[in-house]
Amino acid sequence: MTGKLHLSLVFSVLFFFAMALVIESSAWARAGGGRSMGSRGSKSFMTPQKPAGPSQSSPGMSTPGRNPGAPAAGQPSGGFFSRSPFMQGLAGGLAGGMIGSLLFGGMGHAAGGGAGSGGGIGFLEIALLGLLLYFAYRFFKKRREQAYANASAYSGVSPRLESYGGPPQGQPFTAGYPEEPAGAPGDVDRGIHQIRSMDPGFDEEKFKETVQDLFFRIQAGWTNRSLDGLGGILTDEMAVFFQKEFDTMNQKGVINRLENIAVRKVELAEVWQESGKDFITVLFTANLLDYTVDATTREVVQGDKMNPVKFQEYWTFCRDVGSNRWQLSAIGQVEA
Repeated sequence: MTGKLHLSLVFSVLFFFAMALVIESSAWARAGGGRSMGSRGSKSFMTPQKPAGPSQSSPGMSTPGRNPGAPAAGQPSGGFFSRSPFMQGLAGGLAGGMIGSLLFGGMGHAAGGGAGSGGGIGFLEIALLGLLLYFAYRFFKKRREQAYANASAYSGVSPRLESYGGPPQGQPFTAGYPEEPAGAPGDVDRGIHQIRSMDPGFDEEKFKETVQDLFFRIQAGWTNRSLDGLGGILTDEMAVFFQKEFDTMNQKGVINRLENIAVRKVELAEVWQESGKDFITVLFTANLLDYTVDATTREVVQGDKMNPVKFQEYWTFCRDVGSNRWQLSAIGQVEA
């Protein structure tokens, strides 16, 4: 039985290794690479609240056909399985091989050696192993998030999102934000009231138009792999992250094309002040063509250039209190 358990563990490790490769293959997907990074002040390790209720789109919100970069060919980024057919096949093959080996291999041993040969583990054992792995993942993820929250609450400083393993500050925190219940409308209203105490002319609809324009400009910079035109609209931390991603794309000789962007909805999720700064987290609902091409041949190396992808992301903007320029300080994902 020990040998069979070892075999099942080996196949499980191979399967999850394949899943990691699939996730890595989808690194370049719209601005920020479809990951979470940046700083939200004291809320950096807290899940953004979902908007309290339906929010009307700002005038001109739906803008299909807008291309942030030079035209070329698209990749859907709705899920990492859909972005790479090769990795999709690899993951499926490993999963099928694991199940087939454990089930049918065990039957073969049983048929050839009789009851004493100890056939492979059955479907029930496989299901139990999968459940154990799942609950272990959820347990350690919850403990890690709780540790982050406790550190943020008692450190007395504004933490930054960082990668696992303790890299230097300014590196991306690559986990997504899980879904959370909607916040009370009064939370956003109170935050807006605070902002207006220092900027009486602040207008919510005008702000939505402003950040929608920043959204398009930042997507264009991502496609062009350049910070040109993004001066002053990214915090220093976000600019460093973007430049690192641009350098990686240049080294690999690929371009992430983003075309036909249509912003369907812009909703205020959180509004607050701290340490002399205004913060507003916005939930964008949009769709676009999102794909990767070879920089030399212009051939599509990832994705489908014909099918647009709908997505939601949290973007956090900050500024010094008063009527100052807004900057993108964080991007966060909404997990299914």
